[in-house]
Amino acid sequence: MLKVYGIKNCDTVRKSLKWLEENNLSFEFQDFRKDPVASEDIQRWEKVIGRAKLINKRGTTYRKLTENEKSVLEGDTPFQMLSDNPTLMKRPVFDDGTSIMVGFTEIEKQALLES
Repeated sequence: MLKVYGIKNCDTVRKSLKWLEENNLSFEFQDFRKDPVASEDIQRWEKVIGRAKLINKRGTTYRKLTENEKSVLEGDTPFQMLSDNPTLMKRPVFDDGTSIMVGFTEIEKQALLES
């Protein structure tokens, strides 16, 4: 089963959920804010897609971080910080148990249709 992670009021997440429904794709949605993702899952995502793709450096939350907090994200153990501050992650995150995708571009749409 495809699991979609994000924040319900994020425009991109809303668009992706609507698109999934319109294309009759089964999924389960988990709101980062209401039900935080375990740091172990975030660690697995980072191993699959890489930290650069996972961390949202363009967002307001990241820009408000201190230099020390940013260094935690660049260090060996950023996963609890990402779990505690989910808006630091790009979204939506799609996890089907075997592959992980982040974002909602035409590339992700095509991959979701093919899976």
